[in-house]
Amino acid sequence: MPGVAGHSSDIVEHPRLIADRLVRWAGLVGKENVIAGTDCGLGTRVAHGEIAWAKLGAMVEGARLASEELWG
Repeated sequence: MPGVAGHSSDIVEHPRLIADRLVRWAGLVGKENVIAGTDCGLGTRVAHGEIAWAKLGAMVEGARLASEELWG
């Protein structure tokens, strides 16, 4: 479960960046062994709840993009 969305910044990762990270991990450990995660718990480390939800939304979209590439 690679951390593809950061907890130490309020910057929301682009879904393409997240997808690229997931595809890279899949190349190392096999696509069936990858689950997207944050690099640590978001919890109180992210300044606002809206940012945390945006990061999770970007992670969902990035995982969707990576799944399309990896699984067809």
